[in-house]
Order: sequence, then C-alpha cells, then structure tokens
Amino acid sequence: MSLAGVSCLVTGAGGFLGQRIVCLLLEEEKELAEIRVLDKAFSIEALKNFTNFKGQTEVKILEGDIRDVMFLHSACQGVSLVIHSASIIDILGIVEKQLLWEVNVTGTQLLLDTCVRNNVQHFIYTSTIEVTGPNCRGDPICNADEDTAYWSSPGFLYTQSKRLAEMSVLKANGQALKDGGIFLTCALRPTYIFGEESPFLLNHLDQGLLNKNVYLRRSRKEALVNPVYVGNIAWAHILAAKALRNPEKVQQIKGNFYYISDDTPHMSYADLNYELSKELGLGVEPHLPMPLTMWYYFALLLEIVSFLLRPFVKYIPSTNRKLVILMNTPFTVSYRKAWRDFGYVPRYKWKEAKQRTSQWIASVIPQRREYLKIKTA
Repeated sequence: MSLAGVSCLVTGAGGFLGQRIVCLLLEEEKELAEIRVLDKAFSIEALKNFTNFKGQTEVKILEGDIRDVMFLHSACQGVSLVIHSASIIDILGIVEKQLLWEVNVTGTQLLLDTCVRNNVQHFIYTSTIEVTGPNCRGDPICNADEDTAYWSSPGFLYTQSKRLAEMSVLKANGQALKDGGIFLTCALRPTYIFGEESPFLLNHLDQGLLNKNVYLRRSRKEALVNPVYVGNIAWAHILAAKALRNPEKVQQIKGNFYYISDDTPHMSYADLNYELSKELGLGVEPHLPMPLTMWYYFALLLEIVSFLLRPFVKYIPSTNRKLVILMNTPFTVSYRKAWRDFGYVPRYKWKEAKQRTSQWIASVIPQRREYLKIKTA
C-alpha cells in the first residue's frame, strides 16, 4: 500500500536520521500530498535538500519547539501520519537534565496528546536499542529478538527518557479519536546508526585525525554489535508507515516495537570506524588504552572528580562507567520480526552502505583537517 494522498509530519527533520526519512519519502512516495518537516532549527544544507525537491509533494518547513503546545497543534492539523524522530541524544551529561527530559519525554507526550486531539491516525516513534541494553552488568546478547528476556537497568538519563517515551507511544495505541477513528502507533528500535553526515562518525574522525590518522580504540574487538545504515532505518520507517495503513498488516504491527538492523557485519564500534576509513589511510589502535576493568574504575574516578567539582565548575568527563559498558558489551539483535510483520528488508547492502559512507568521509577530511588546525592553534 502506498502513502498516496497522505499528509505527513516528520519531527527532528533537520537531524541526521530525520533528513534521510524526509528525502526517502520524497523519492519513493511521489504521490504524498504533503510533508511537514519540523525541527528547532535547520541547517542551510537541510533546507536546500527540502526546497530543491521538484516533485508534486508540498514541503512545508516548520521551525519551532516541540514543547510548545500551540506550535504542535498548528503542525498537526490536517495530518494523518506522524514520524517522530526528534530527540536529544546525550551520553556524557553535556545537556541539562531538565532540557533532555522535557524534549524526550514531555515533548513526546505533548505530541501524542496533540495527535489524538487532531485526529492523526498513525504514529511511528524512533526509539533506540539502548532501551533494551546493555545493562549495568554488561550481560551480552547475541542475535536477540523482541521476545528475548533481558534484565534492563536504568542506564543513561538519555536511555531512561527514551524508554519512557516509547512506553507512552505504545500505551497510546488504540485511543479513540474525536472523529471516531482509532489512534495506531508503533516504535522502531534501531541499533547504532552510521552513514553520511553522522555526527558520531565526524567526532570519531576528528579524534583519529588528531591522533596521527589512527582511530582511538574505546571498544574491544570481541564486543560485537550490528550497526545499521541510516538509509535502511529510514526505509524501515516508510515500510512501517505503509503497514499501519494496510488492513492486512496493521493488526500485527500496531502497539508493537521492532528491532531494526541490516546486513552490516558484526564488529565493534572501533572496528566499524576502521572498516569505513581504512582505504583512506586511517588506522585504529590495536588495544584499549588500559585493561577493561581498570578503565571502568578510571571512569568511576572521573565521575567522582566531576561530582566533587560540581559546586565550583561544570566538568564533563570524557567517559563514564555506563559508556565503557556500552562500548564493550557484545550486543546484537535480529530484524526477523520486522521482516515478518511489515516486510522490512534492508534497501542498501553493506557494500553500498560502506561505499557511500567512505566517500562522504573522504570528502570531509580536508575541511576537518583545516578545522582542527585552527582549533588547536
């Protein structure tokens, strides 16, 4: 089933994933009536991507705060599908706790309430694999599915916020709309997302260039994960949207969450950086900076220092215990349920995803070198 005639709202549309969702919608669903792209702010490049589109679909730019009820009300009027990818990602404690919570939890609930008041029929939430784990013990998972039992611990504040937001989304499924319809929701839990324009890859690249073209190793080789290419998670959102509108599939998908991965080989985070850049002359450190247990307690020491300095100065450690566990726990999941329930199959194979990402990295290396030269001068 196509999305012909649908008016769609995409939140977080100025971000790494949100832009890809919008561009893929414009490319694949040429009979969409309208796409409203919502974010706090848009880069010049994002605006060019949206405004240069030559198809029939109307693209409306909405700049505003997801915590603004009146803004959300205006954004959702006349919309039948919402893809909610907006969130603040923070694993180092850089963002103020109240802001992160207000955007990720309160903002999601406000958007859900607004959708119900405006008779929005379908809602897809971009969650995260971190809602599942790893937990604080670093218990590994191999090729898990949505029914795999796993003890979850609180994790980062970011993780807690995403877990509560996802719960709100799935709980909202089945609510009655004012026009007599039913509100249908689902959530997608992607693994670590890589690809062109990734801010995380850019940060790792900067560190590698400063380290004489050698990526820092913060994850041991044995800590296998299965990253997902940004184009594939964007594609999963579109397939989920179609399924929510399909009478033959909606019964399976509504009110459920789904793991989304692809055929990217299982490898550690550090080795992913290397695989994407080795043909460009970048290497990766062979070992962790110190034995894993020692590194864990070193992170604890940094956290204690940060706590003691808090009354005087805001010191953000470069790592913490939760990050050490996250980076060094084997954690892989399967997308079998997404394939079974709404036909998700990766649109981009690993070879193409790697090539696209590597070409982007090659294109930004010169400007990153200049930027770092100025920054460290």
